[in-house]
Amino acid sequence: MTPAPNEAKPREDTRPRFTRRLSTRLFALTVVAVMGAEVLVFVPSIARFRLDWLQSKLETVSVATLMADFAEGGLLLSPDQESELLHALDARLIAIRRPGSTELLARVPDLAGVDEQVDLSKESRVDSVLAAFDTLLSHRPRTIRLVGPIGDGTMSGEIVFDEVPLRRAMLVNSRNILLLSLGIASFAGLLVFGAISLFLLRPIRALTHALVRFGADPEDPSLILKPSGRSDELGIAERELAGMQGVLADTLRQQRRLADLGLAVSKINHDLRNILASAQLISDRLADVPDAQVQRFTPVLIRSLDRALHYTQSVLAYGRAAESRPVRRLTLLHRLVEDVFETQLVTPEQGIELVNGVDPALEADLDPEQFFRALSNLVRNSVQALEGETGEAIVRRIAVRTEAPGGGLLRLVIEDTGPGLGPAARDHLFQAFRGSTRAGGTGLGLAIVAEIVKAHGGQIRLTASAAPGARFEIDLPAALPVSPGA
Repeated sequence: MTPAPNEAKPREDTRPRFTRRLSTRLFALTVVAVMGAEVLVFVPSIARFRLDWLQSKLETVSVATLMADFAEGGLLLSPDQESELLHALDARLIAIRRPGSTELLARVPDLAGVDEQVDLSKESRVDSVLAAFDTLLSHRPRTIRLVGPIGDGTMSGEIVFDEVPLRRAMLVNSRNILLLSLGIASFAGLLVFGAISLFLLRPIRALTHALVRFGADPEDPSLILKPSGRSDELGIAERELAGMQGVLADTLRQQRRLADLGLAVSKINHDLRNILASAQLISDRLADVPDAQVQRFTPVLIRSLDRALHYTQSVLAYGRAAESRPVRRLTLLHRLVEDVFETQLVTPEQGIELVNGVDPALEADLDPEQFFRALSNLVRNSVQALEGETGEAIVRRIAVRTEAPGGGLLRLVIEDTGPGLGPAARDHLFQAFRGSTRAGGTGLGLAIVAEIVKAHGGQIRLTASAAPGARFEIDLPAALPVSPGA
């Protein structure tokens, strides 16, 4: 079932899945980053733990040294005492190395060879790290002979022990470091997650929600985002987005009005064409009336009606935002300007002087019908500007002339002695429905002129002049002068 045009569509949920949210990704990234940092800390930490464990093992030899000193005074360790000492120290052999001699304090009877020997006095930091990971990754029981300085450093202790207790202690320490690292990483990740969600994602989510609501009905001004007043980058984005939404809403409303106007114009154009056709039949009959005044104005009336019929057929071309392509012909500009002046029907009572300053022999490659429309709009605007002037001493003149600015161009100048254009008209000149030069105007005339001139490969502009009035300049490809006798 197709929904009705005005039926509200269900709003799509713009929130992404939890696993795809930015905050979730940042949480995971933070945890990974902290765990990576903890790995860098773990390497020297586990090496240091092994070294401390071995050194504490050697310290037990110091205690055995004291017992050896008592033994020299006559106290000898019995086999049972040796066994208890080795059991208490979790060792298989205890000896003291003095300069020039080695004294055995205790030893298990079944001691065989050792698997590895460690001398702490010769072990570097790199060796400690490698040995620590070798112990962690070892999966078979090994016997270690540990040698290192004890006491004041003048003698060394030697102890033989099984590696299993060391590996077990290192695994417990690694587990503790892992749990602590996970706790720190989780805390940091949750902190980042909360901060990002509160200060970044929530405003972004509000922006997204506002965009979705505005997209559903962009012409509704109540759906324009209301900035929160923040002064950071998100606040700037909110204000800019609100401004863009306002401009877009105004543009869409204007476009809708223009579309409605275009439909109305199309309907009016259909009926107006029939009316003009009837008026044309009547004007044809007027041509047969012998009256001199009728014979004088009838050709002008017929030409005007013919052009009006042609305009009604091309109204929709402008509604499609494009004039038809010019049909270029070599045209006498002076004659074209005269035709424009004749259609203005300026009476002597108006006191408006029309000056045609174009060389009668000047030709231009252009579409005469389209350029007639362009010049008619410009001259008509000047006539309407001068009609509002009162006072017999005021000069009322409209002049059309040509200039040669060089560069292979011909400049057509249309100027008048009227009051000129106001700032509002200058700001939106050549814009339909915005560039009107008088109260109640639509601004379509100048928009049509600009489009026709552009289609001819030319340019039009309003230029500043020291004299009062308005001065329009149209630059066209160079005209071709012909001889008077041609």
